[in-house]
Amino acid sequence: MTADTKSTNPIVQAILSGRAPQQARMMAARGLLPLPQDEMIEVLVALSAGEDAEVSRAAVATLDEQPPDALSAVAASGETAPTVLSYLAGRPDSGRATQEALALNALTPDEAIAALARVTSDGTVLELISINQQRLIRAPAIIEALLSNTARTPEAERRARETQREFFEKERGVQQIAEEMRARGLDAAAEFVEAAESVGAEDGLTVEDAWLIAEHIEVSDDEIDDSWLPSEWLEELIEETFEQRTAAAERLISEASAEAGDAAPKRVALIRRVMLMKVKDRIKLAMKGDREARAILIRDSNKVVATAVIHNPRITDQEVEAIAAMRTISDEVLRLIGLSRAWARSYPIIHNLARNPRTPLGTAMQILTRLYTKDLKTISQNRNVSDAVRRQAVRLTTARTQ
Repeated sequence: MTADTKSTNPIVQAILSGRAPQQARMMAARGLLPLPQDEMIEVLVALSAGEDAEVSRAAVATLDEQPPDALSAVAASGETAPTVLSYLAGRPDSGRATQEALALNALTPDEAIAALARVTSDGTVLELISINQQRLIRAPAIIEALLSNTARTPEAERRARETQREFFEKERGVQQIAEEMRARGLDAAAEFVEAAESVGAEDGLTVEDAWLIAEHIEVSDDEIDDSWLPSEWLEELIEETFEQRTAAAERLISEASAEAGDAAPKRVALIRRVMLMKVKDRIKLAMKGDREARAILIRDSNKVVATAVIHNPRITDQEVEAIAAMRTISDEVLRLIGLSRAWARSYPIIHNLARNPRTPLGTAMQILTRLYTKDLKTISQNRNVSDAVRRQAVRLTTARTQ
């Protein structure tokens, strides 16, 4: 026995510490001492687990005689000792009121809740236990107890399985994938998988998907710079629904098939997996992915994702040249390409920007002054660009020829 009790009653302390004589302990075990209900139950619980067999049997018998109302009141109290709560939780015949009070009492030890989840035959009690997700996360044994109890209701099972999948199976699976990637020397891929919100999510990527994506990651975290992402773009990060991501994937697959005649099955699979990722993960992949991943994400309808592609440290001038000619791309991407001093030195890039009707007017007008006269003349006759760009091209051409 132990003297670990909230009671200041010297009789209770003497019994719990083992200092009380055997006669006093026997009187307490038979419920003959003048103690308040909660203190008497605490003493009985302690004596029932003692080494004195005769006292223990008497204490158990007295506990069995306690009225249900008294036990439920003790189970609900914020002053009840954890040992008493644990004892009551382990009794399969405690009654619904007592078991519900135990499930709702924040002082009930997690181990006691797991024991209650194993022994109760009341589905309502199991539902109460399953509602407290914080407990389930803190003590996975409660989830196992819930799922092993045949009295569980469909709702209790659903909550338990959702918590298990979201906080344990997903986390364990992701960690295993990351460790194996590092073992293969894929450190950048391991970093991506560990931080990804999509891997293991119900509407995100499976383990197989994660491996396929990993093959297209070539930039480590310490190589990327996300300081370009301004706070005013946060509204662009609003999460899409699974249906919206699926529609975006089908759109890109259709575009890829139209360009290539018939997109290869492997590319179709990659597009679908990439576009089913959540926005934040697509942004990370855009900055960390290889040429193939960049070619997919530059077409993303979310301008933040598309912009992240041109902040990928491995992007080449040849890729930017092709992007500058795209007519299904975000105008923000074209504007940023035009602002880059490095890319502005590449004539093919600025030439494509000037001819692209998607290029913002201000960017196109600035670029025209750097074009060769023969190219200005061609643009002045190009009906795809805006009237303002054509007129400026005519003025510049006329000025140079005169």
